Amino acid sequence: MPTALLSVHDKTGLVKFARGLHELGWVLIASGGTASILREHALAVTEVADYTGSPEILGGRVKTLHPAIHGGLLARGSASDRADLDRISADYIDLVAVNLYPFEQTIAQPDVTLADAIENIDIGGVTLIRAAAKNHYRVTLVCDPADYADVLREVGEGGVAPDTRARLAVKGFAATADYDAAISRYLGRLGSPAHNELELTAYPVQTLRYGENPHQAARLYSFERGAGPLGGAVLQGKELSYNNLLDLDAAWKVAVSFERPTICIVKHLSPCGVASADELADAYRAAFECDTMSAFGGVVASNRPFDAATAEALGDLFVECIAAPDFSAQATAMLATKKNCRLVKIPNLEIEPRYELRSITRGLLQQDVDFGDPLETAGKWKVVSKREPTEAEWTALRFAWKACQHVTSNAIVLVQGESTVGIGGGQPNRVDCARIATERAGAKSRGAVMASDAFFPFPDSVEVGARAGITAIVHPGGSLRDSDAIAAADAADIAMVVTGTRHFRH
Repeated sequence: MPTALLSVHDKTGLVKFARGLHELGWVLIASGGTASILREHALAVTEVADYTGSPEILGGRVKTLHPAIHGGLLARGSASDRADLDRISADYIDLVAVNLYPFEQTIAQPDVTLADAIENIDIGGVTLIRAAAKNHYRVTLVCDPADYADVLREVGEGGVAPDTRARLAVKGFAATADYDAAISRYLGRLGSPAHNELELTAYPVQTLRYGENPHQAARLYSFERGAGPLGGAVLQGKELSYNNLLDLDAAWKVAVSFERPTICIVKHLSPCGVASADELADAYRAAFECDTMSAFGGVVASNRPFDAATAEALGDLFVECIAAPDFSAQATAMLATKKNCRLVKIPNLEIEPRYELRSITRGLLQQDVDFGDPLETAGKWKVVSKREPTEAEWTALRFAWKACQHVTSNAIVLVQGESTVGIGGGQPNRVDCARIATERAGAKSRGAVMASDAFFPFPDSVEVGARAGITAIVHPGGSLRDSDAIAAADAADIAMVVTGTRHFRH
């Protein structure tokens, strides 16, 4: 009679599957916990320890690791293999139902200890999967309860088809690869990686309608199994597009980098308005006023739950998407009238992982995420001008510096209070970005402060700002012509601060 080995942590569908095999004349062998459940449901089953003559040891760490089990799985149909099984009083095992200890769920718990994680590293289950998958020409592997029904149907129709066994074997090898990758990532975070190889596992989220353009195919992947776009969930609107996802990612990173209630509006990967305020609706209005033309058709990100007042402040502006940690019931109802506006709930305000990847031809670039200026918190900014910034200018300079790091280089950002009033970036030279920022700010440039993501190679950008009426500048410093930029600032009575940290964003 055919023999099935059952050893599962996830007992979903187990009893129904085992009963189906039993009714079709299969012999059932099961590990301790699995055998107990089957006996509770009046199913005849032989426990692994009785089958092997070897009890479970080490508190259950060793259960199925025995020649009688793995010989039965790996044996081929040859006379010599049959003789080897007879010599150890074992028999062929034709089907294995196995799933693994919940390692990823365990390490996701906020209070998990290293000991907890270690005990949830499955050894026997992984070995069963690999043995059954290796010998899939004869053995059927079922490592996902979702496959029970189809396998049982094929068994009842005369036997599991070779193509099915092959497909299930591939699924098994993929499962153990993912499992080992999760363990490696977790242990690697606890100390220095053992090697410099970069191993990535990404799970498909959805097939997108198209990529940047309709003739380009595209798909969204996540580093977390079962996660939604950006780790969130789409609450309303049609599916997110490739470009939507890029813009949302850019806007979200800006919004969550600020502590106070903050709104960021992004269009084509470029922030066109960033503002903080006591009330979220006021932050939105200030961000929108920075560039009312570019805001049309953009995406909005908020670092606070989106409320009714902010939804009302949107008015009839067309926005593609809104991302926020949550949406109030009233705001959701109001935004439902914007049928083409996607709402994306992203409850986790942390930007993860700590590194970012970009593809290049035949390779990848990896770098740490730019989480801001380490020298600011250390108090190492330096005033280099004759005039010190006023208290109000200091507030604006800090805001401008943080906003500036999210604008494509050569970034120039003008700020009044805690609101951008002019943004220029993405040009081959810095002075053009300064002109764009001041032109967009218009009259609001008078009394504003300026941030530059890198040093001034010439004093021309400072002079553009001076003519527009800015009163203070923050930049990294470090140019051979810093003295020229400082002289231009002093000539216009502009306070200048150097940070020592660059914030290029290519």
